[in-house]
Amino acid sequence: MMKAVVAGSFDPITNGHVDLVERARELFRNVVVGVGVNDTKTYLFDSPTRLRLVRETCSGQDGVTVEPFDGLLVDFCREHDVSVIVRGARNGSDFDLEVAMAQMNRSLTGIETVILPVDPRNAFISSTLIRQIARAGGSVAEYVPGAVVNELSKEIHHG
Repeated sequence: MMKAVVAGSFDPITNGHVDLVERARELFRNVVVGVGVNDTKTYLFDSPTRLRLVRETCSGQDGVTVEPFDGLLVDFCREHDVSVIVRGARNGSDFDLEVAMAQMNRSLTGIETVILPVDPRNAFISSTLIRQIARAGGSVAEYVPGAVVNELSKEIHHG
């Protein structure tokens, strides 16, 4: 049985991420959502909060589990017996970056990557834009799960 991973920092998880996880689940029997740490990023939400939001968002989806990870994604894949990485690409720039990462991951471990074009309804959504809009007082409710809307409000207005 083939198991796939959808990985990211999810700061915060968006409806685009949710769609990617759901589509990965349609293709693979089991999907592990890896909530990672990238030392080059400055996060709005700490790791436990990001993990909790992803778990809340993905709860109830058969065959989907959510796990934290730190380090190389390919090591996480080995630890969880994952044979395929699923990534989304919003545009040509994303695709070029994803291809380079896929080639490196395959070179390191033989793990394959499936790159899915993002649903056009979500193509303009990014966690960075969501954070910027929320910080400026704009509504992001139609772009993120409800739990994220509540957490953004708490973090930005009270954090």
